[in-house]
Amino acid sequence: DVQLQASGGGLVQPGGSLRLSCAASGFNFSSYWMTWLRQAPGKGPERVSNISNNGKITSYADSVKGRFTISRDNAKNTLYLQMNSLKPEDTAVYYCAQSSTGVRGQGTLVTVSS
Repeated sequence: DVQLQASGGGLVQPGGSLRLSCAASGFNFSSYWMTWLRQAPGKGPERVSNISNNGKITSYADSVKGRFTISRDNAKNTLYLQMNSLKPEDTAVYYCAQSSTGVRGQGTLVTVSS
């Protein structure tokens, strides 16, 4: 079974940083493009960032461009999201997903508040 477990969320002040991780198992991680998405309270899901299977191609939503960095370690079957200059509007549950299938696991809550 595909398993995707996000971690690293928490409460952070505006302007702060967090690094999210996503541990993947049950599939050939290095063959899949991966996506970080988020869902804020009362809103629909939003794609945050994508990364190619080898990590060489990345893309970002305009709302996070220049502040967030996606990366991966295929040897560790792990996806990352470095989030800097966090804003209150970044508050959401963050999920990692297979880009092609949309399969996602449990998310991690990020709360940006003073």
